[in-house]
Amino acid sequence: MQFALATGGLWRVLWYSLAGGLAIAAVATAMRAVKIPWTTIRLTLIGVYATVYVWWFFANGIIIDRISVLWSFGIFLAVASVGKPWREWGRTAMDLGLFVAMWIAYDESRGIADGVGMPIQVESVRNIDRFLFFGNDGVVELQARFLAEPGTVRWYDVIASCVYYSHFIVPPAVLGILWWRNRHEWVRYMRRFATVIFISCTMFVLLPTAPPWMAAGGSKKPQFQFDALPPLRRPTGNGWRHIGLDGFVEAWDTGRDWANEVAAMPSLHSAYALFVVAFFWPKIRPVWLRYPLIAYPLIMAVALMYFAEHYLADALAGWATVGVSFLIWHVIEQRVAARREFEHSVVDDAEPLDTDTGNGIDDELVAVGADHD
Repeated sequence: MQFALATGGLWRVLWYSLAGGLAIAAVATAMRAVKIPWTTIRLTLIGVYATVYVWWFFANGIIIDRISVLWSFGIFLAVASVGKPWREWGRTAMDLGLFVAMWIAYDESRGIADGVGMPIQVESVRNIDRFLFFGNDGVVELQARFLAEPGTVRWYDVIASCVYYSHFIVPPAVLGILWWRNRHEWVRYMRRFATVIFISCTMFVLLPTAPPWMAAGGSKKPQFQFDALPPLRRPTGNGWRHIGLDGFVEAWDTGRDWANEVAAMPSLHSAYALFVVAFFWPKIRPVWLRYPLIAYPLIMAVALMYFAEHYLADALAGWATVGVSFLIWHVIEQRVAARREFEHSVVDDAEPLDTDTGNGIDDELVAVGADHD
């Protein structure tokens, strides 16, 4: 939070947002004055928002500090709500409030983790990876075989960087588009997403874990000096710098210095990559188009190891967290749907008490009397 308030990028976002808000109001008013439908106005404004977002991306880099991300998301919700009734604006405010609360809780968990003082896992998670790789250190082997000397960027470095940094682009983009297109599905998405964050934050507090680069002695903080692995490099930005996206890399290099460095188990990069694929998996037609999407979480896991950001065990834990979240909400939603279906069937099967000939009991007595006669 303090980093977000101190950075000049945040103040640019705030000032530009205020100016943008006034411009949006003026454009919407002018378009409405010439009888343009609100749907067309909203689509136009969303197109402008997307254009500005892309421009900002190339000019300044993606905003990654929490307050600026939330502010940007709030601007999108406002743009997508232009011209809607005040009741809809109230629901929009409630949705934004829940979204903000979720991320604030996530950030606050970092402070809780520091206060609880649980022992940092270093050798244990390294040993799990050694077991998975038959006695080898998978992270060390990847860098030894594929990472070039400093200053040299290979084609797979660009792919790995793009996949790695997509973590900061895909989730907020999906959340915004889903809210705009189908709020019911957005609610389903948010339930699962918030559950993944809750489980992960709990593990960050109870099981702080040193990532590979820290286990190799890469931290500058005295309390995080370890030597469980040979020296490793952390070249996450090599690929993006190579294609001219230096601004975002610099923002990330600055931002990660204040992040919770021992929040490695589970890997949220891996979790989010699988989450997006798993959520949309049943909805993708034709079916064969689903399977190429599996490459996204797989490449993400390999990239995280290659950059010494996570062990394979961290990625597997992230995927397991997604599985648990989806299972919990699948069971809950199935039970709710079954209960509603049962209640509807009871109502549909119930006989009406009032008819043209009287109530149901009278009808039965008439029928009995007719048989007796």
